[in-house]
Amino acid sequence: MISHFYALGWVDGQAFTRQTPQKGQHPISPSVQNKSDKWIERGLLLATGFSAAAILAMLVLLAAFCLPLVTSGRLGEIFSWRWQPFDGKFGILPMCAGSLALSVAALVLAFPLAIGLCALVHVLGRGWPARFWLVLIHFMTGIPTVVYGFVSVFLLVPRMRDWFQAGTGFSLLTAALTMSLLILPTIVLVFQSRLDQLDPMLRLSAEALGFSRIQQMRYVLLPAASRGLAVAAVLGFGRAVGDTLISLMLAGNAAQLPDSPVASIRTLTAQIALVLATDSQSMAYQSVFAAGLLLFGLTAVVNLVLRGAGRRIKEPHRAQDI
Repeated sequence: MISHFYALGWVDGQAFTRQTPQKGQHPISPSVQNKSDKWIERGLLLATGFSAAAILAMLVLLAAFCLPLVTSGRLGEIFSWRWQPFDGKFGILPMCAGSLALSVAALVLAFPLAIGLCALVHVLGRGWPARFWLVLIHFMTGIPTVVYGFVSVFLLVPRMRDWFQAGTGFSLLTAALTMSLLILPTIVLVFQSRLDQLDPMLRLSAEALGFSRIQQMRYVLLPAASRGLAVAAVLGFGRAVGDTLISLMLAGNAAQLPDSPVASIRTLTAQIALVLATDSQSMAYQSVFAAGLLLFGLTAVVNLVLRGAGRRIKEPHRAQDI
């Protein structure tokens, strides 16, 4: 059936159209549409306000539990580089360095692979290969984190120990490889959704200019979706820095600064899990809240940096911008 359109105006030299109701269809009155839009807007504002209030409440809670450390003058002991609780040293900075190293390493490993998969789906492997990879990526999102860790303990850890002939195999590199697989679906699906929103005329114009498929991805699609890349990086980093099981099962849980990729580390999330499982009254327990506050701040700073970098990127939104 042929649809009928009528022009409402012109935006950037292009007609802004609306489909006319076909026979048997009843048009929605403007008043009903406006009421519906207002209710949707109010619901979204309510959800946004609730989320902001929950985040603010968590921040206030962590700050309140850290307040005794400030009043007692022991905050400097927490933000130090040695964790030896039997000797009265409760420094959490090695765990902060471990979280940052693991998250950045996982992001560096997963990000190029995610871009390659998106290029394969959108440009190089259209048809059933693209559908196969998308189904696989969606399937990976449903695999529990503990399954990734359990499989890596028996398959990856012994091979890392044999290949490098150093350490136990429970190391920064082992955890980073597994973590990269964990955050890969997040990055791919976010970037994939951004590519789906691009103007089809961008690809048609690139083909008319004689670009090959690889050139289309490199010179047209990637620049046009660069902000989507920034958002994918933010979500991937947040997924990595907030995960507990991978670092707890594979990183070795050694409270030290990593001096090599095969060194054992401990992250802030693993530190919180280990201390809460064994203590509830000592200085080590109080350090957990400082670790949570530091983790909160670390995630916020990295997100702000990545989002700021994404805002400075100018995307071509139309074929005329190529």
